[in-house]
Amino acid sequence: MTPAPPSPHRCAVVAGASGLVGRELVRRLLREPRYRGIFALSRKPLATVDPRLEVVAAAFDRLPHVLQGVESAGASIDVFCCLGTTIGVAGSREAFRQVDHDYVLALGRWAQRAGARRMVVVSALGADPDSRVFYNRVKGETERDLAALGLPSLVIARPSLLAGERAEFRPGERLALLATRPLRALIPARIRPIAAEDVAQALVDAALADVPPSIVESAAMQGAAQRDRA
Repeated sequence: MTPAPPSPHRCAVVAGASGLVGRELVRRLLREPRYRGIFALSRKPLATVDPRLEVVAAAFDRLPHVLQGVESAGASIDVFCCLGTTIGVAGSREAFRQVDHDYVLALGRWAQRAGARRMVVVSALGADPDSRVFYNRVKGETERDLAALGLPSLVIARPSLLAGERAEFRPGERLALLATRPLRALIPARIRPIAAEDVAQALVDAALADVPPSIVESAAMQGAAQRDRA
């Protein structure tokens, strides 16, 4: 579908709205008056309540149905994807790939069909479809397959290890964050752990700036939340 002419109003679709970055992203989108509606795809209730926020079922096999309200809103559509899990949480490589690749691609196809003007996706540092590391390879394949859809504006964010309070316990990430905390200021910005609020603000900034298809590396996102408050 050809994108509709730009509208002065925007609506946002957020996949992974109950996750670490997704929760922060929803809060920041609600602070932006340009967004008159935020549709949060989530399997869990959200703590945030706002008249502009609508939580819809995260049914990636029925996106045209669950997101009917978005297509009829008469606003420019920005799609944000914060989906992400681990093999340990998902339970298997197949289940991990379903979340981090198949669901993301389903959202991208819906965005293309709905005429969305922008799609901003959280990937990961080291994403590479040719990587020998399964996690990085899946992330890279997802980036590649999204790019093949030909969306008008696709922005890929590649954060390093995320810092913040997750609803789910990830022992590997927790240990890595604890181990790097004393030396964090000495770690190069491109691989330094990054606050979830910085990633969330960088996603909002990318959408509002109408940037062309691009990749935003972790170093460029460091401090985004502080810059927004300045």
